[in-house]
Amino acid sequence: MPPLRTALLQSSGRPGAVEANLKTLDEAAARAAAAGARLLVAPELFLTGYAIGDAVPELAEPVDGPGARAAAGIAERHGLAVLYGYPERDGERIFNSSQLIGPDGTRLANYRKTHLFGCFEQEWFTPGEESVVQAELDGIHIGLLICYDVEFPENVRAHALAGTDLLLVPTAQMHPFQFVAESVVPVRAFESQLYVAYVNRTGPEGEFEFVGLSCLAGPDGTVRTRAGRGEELVIGEVDPEFLAASRAANPYLDDRRPGLYGSVA
Repeated sequence: MPPLRTALLQSSGRPGAVEANLKTLDEAAARAAAAGARLLVAPELFLTGYAIGDAVPELAEPVDGPGARAAAGIAERHGLAVLYGYPERDGERIFNSSQLIGPDGTRLANYRKTHLFGCFEQEWFTPGEESVVQAELDGIHIGLLICYDVEFPENVRAHALAGTDLLLVPTAQMHPFQFVAESVVPVRAFESQLYVAYVNRTGPEGEFEFVGLSCLAGPDGTVRTRAGRGEELVIGEVDPEFLAASRAANPYLDDRRPGLYGSVA
């Protein structure tokens, strides 16, 4: 099975400007496809912006809304899968969600953030209740989390036990927590023996200062590609053969003793 070339779009787009953000996504998809990528990952709430305050209800849309249809057109036009974050409306509830669209424009997965960070998210969003959401792309088992979710090791381990090979984590990681991007994410990849694509926003936005530092971390705990602090598109490869060899050499999942861990939950 060949490596899955994966593009990470580090950008905050324009808060509140959905059409402009879709244009940015389209341009990034064209560049990623030209570089041979089969997957493009955009940050948390990329469709609308993160610091949109009381515009959340106005900008939220259903899972099959106009933003989803536009993203499907982008994926199909450029022949690669696209993951983007957006506020999802379901009746009276609004979720902080991410949606994975396949290269043919079909929806592969939709995930609702389960662990909400800070007053802003807790005011406007309902926490999701499904911890492991997966899809398959080119033989790679892909899992979805969002930002704060990855800081809970239980979430990542649950994905590892469910067979996730590549964990996509669109994020809005802000100052002064950059150590998560620098240190925590590579450790999560190593301790659960999978790849983690952590894709951040960047620069000032409302009261927040996003730190960038998007990365693709491998199962050996090394960072395969890393963005800086500004707008950037970086590309790395998810190698299934290397993943299998790493899991054989580091058998954490096989050596677990679940009977000892009951008190953790």
